[in-house]
Amino acid sequence: MPLSFDIDEPHVKKLANEIDTNGFAQLRGVVSEADLQQLRTYTDHHANLHPGEYFAYHGEQALAGSLLVNIWADPRFKALLARLYREAANKQAISDQIFPVLRCVQGNEGQRESNCFHYDASLVTALVPIFIPQDGEERGDLVLFPNLRTVRSSVVLNVIEKALLQNLFSRTLMCLAMQRGWFKPTTLQLEPGSIYFFWGYRSLHANRTVGPDLKRATAIFHYGDPHAGSLATRIILKINQRRARLVSRKTGS
Repeated sequence: MPLSFDIDEPHVKKLANEIDTNGFAQLRGVVSEADLQQLRTYTDHHANLHPGEYFAYHGEQALAGSLLVNIWADPRFKALLARLYREAANKQAISDQIFPVLRCVQGNEGQRESNCFHYDASLVTALVPIFIPQDGEERGDLVLFPNLRTVRSSVVLNVIEKALLQNLFSRTLMCLAMQRGWFKPTTLQLEPGSIYFFWGYRSLHANRTVGPDLKRATAIFHYGDPHAGSLATRIILKINQRRARLVSRKTGS
């Protein structure tokens, strides 16, 4: 699965500038139609194991049998993420590991997993659309409040900030504010074949509601946790992975 993109320094700086200015950068036509079809076949297979319900697979081990391996193992892709991190943080990432996730929003459980606004643990987030509904109002568009914060000097402050925003009460208020036009996020109807980049750590984001009869699947690649190695980061990662396993196990039963 060779990806077609330029990683020379001027191009990387251009991408970083677009993320700073617009909240995201998009590389069009970098995933071929043949590769996209393979990703859809793989996703469909696992969607059939969780009929009509949300599931997410986290980490290299869980996705070892997928074509996504060829993305996170591509040295050019890793170099691109590393350079974007340096542009954003003015230093090299503590770890060069890419953390992949396959996320599929569908059915009634998928509706409950929508509008879950959050900050990522990683500074650089790359997103590959696989299945994206094209019609109607409940397409699951990606919504961003871009670059709301800087990298926090304290991991404790980061954890407190996430806890205050990433809960049902705060998310309900945010959805109400958007409905009334008080908050106006950047809204993206994703295009399969593209890769999107944004500062996931700095940008509050979520997918909007997906109709229960529709399917929205994306691959997400996280790179560069500014607080890598901290006890709080390890605990949060374990909690998120455990939650994903429990949801997938419950919906697959």
